[in-house]
Amino acid sequence: MSIVFQPVAGRLGAQVSGVNLGADLSAETFNAVHQALLKYKVLFFREQHLDDRQHEHLSSYFGEQVPHPTVRSAQQSQAILHLDARETRANSWHTDVTFVANPPKISILRGVVIPAFGGDTVWANTAAAYADLPAPLQLLAEQLRALHSNVYDYVVPRHTGELGSRRYREEFTADVYETEHPLVHVHPETGEKALVLGHFVKQLQGLAPNDSKHLLRLFHERITHLDNTVRWRWQTGDVVIWDNRATQHVAINDYGEAERIVRRTTLDGDVLVGVDGQPSLAIKPSADARSPKHESDKKHLAA
Repeated sequence: MSIVFQPVAGRLGAQVSGVNLGADLSAETFNAVHQALLKYKVLFFREQHLDDRQHEHLSSYFGEQVPHPTVRSAQQSQAILHLDARETRANSWHTDVTFVANPPKISILRGVVIPAFGGDTVWANTAAAYADLPAPLQLLAEQLRALHSNVYDYVVPRHTGELGSRRYREEFTADVYETEHPLVHVHPETGEKALVLGHFVKQLQGLAPNDSKHLLRLFHERITHLDNTVRWRWQTGDVVIWDNRATQHVAINDYGEAERIVRRTTLDGDVLVGVDGQPSLAIKPSADARSPKHESDKKHLAA
């Protein structure tokens, strides 16, 4: 069967047919998927029904898998992040793990248990948002840098009570990460310029808090405008692959107490680089802090 990429929305997103992600991918198939990912930013695959081993095998084609820097995996594999709606809900706009200097380049998410209604995920194109800015705002954005931190993580406990919320927060922020990113970075593969924003941003560096707040809102609204998004209605067995360097996403919290479980892997990314050639700067827990590739790296960073 030939591979078909069917656009889902005008700015980003394509549904893929003709690919079995649970099998070995030929070089030709992987190249087609990879090039489509760079073009469409988000790829949707129906009826894949991967297990953890197949999920990891698929991820290995795209690069080196890295665990979440602060959240321990509930799975045997540290590379797979288990996300259960009874514990956490990613219900605010974000790019994955921007509180480190080298956020993941690609994320791969699969639907394990999907509610009968609600629970869609929406992605936005951060490269198109930058490209649509008037020239004076592009110039301003290229000169700004923002502080990102895991203190305001998107994964928040629900219905655990004050004690449970406090315990989760203490665990998540046991090692506080802070990183300064350019507000606009250059995509290392496509050369596109893209905005770097989302829930982890605390402030724009060198600006008064009120000025920072207004400018962040201005740029963020350009990203999340409905015309710049694609929405996916999950089914059990779906797999979604997205370019974390050119997107934001949010899981819509509209399914009440229904069970929703998804699992994610992330692929090691490069340190972001601004239009001026200046890289992102890790501040906490150290200037060498990066996404840890192994559990031993976490212990090293915490030392």
